[in-house]
Amino acid sequence: MRDVRLGDDVDDYCVRCKRVMNHAVVSVMNAEPAKVRCRTCHSDHDYRHEQAPPPKVDPRKAALFQEVLKKVSPDAAAPAEIADVVDAVDAVDELEAPVDGEEEVAAEEAAAGEESAPAPAPKAKAKGRGKK
Repeated sequence: MRDVRLGDDVDDYCVRCKRVMNHAVVSVMNAEPAKVRCRTCHSDHDYRHEQAPPPKVDPRKAALFQEVLKKVSPDAAAPAEIADVVDAVDAVDELEAPVDGEEEVAAEEAAAGEESAPAPAPKAKAKGRGKK
């Protein structure tokens, strides 16, 4: 196979399009593409060897998920283990949900803010020459 040259077409993962798309080689280093330009959205980026970036995972949720996986055995899922899974999912939901009473305090603060804030004045219309 011949060496890659400037302007050649290569397939690569586009960071803007979020897909493997056709790219043009913009720069070459050590007989491999260094930078490429997407032929669809025209964005330049480093050559990624058609590899998508790893997904971003919330470490807190990942830790809870790993804890649940340790408890569950793949060959037999007992009803008690299923209940543990449901409890772990509920624990994640509780971490994300506001604590009791916070909703009421937030609603009271919003209502107090609405009462004390003056109403915005109506916008003045621009005066100018009318249509002839």
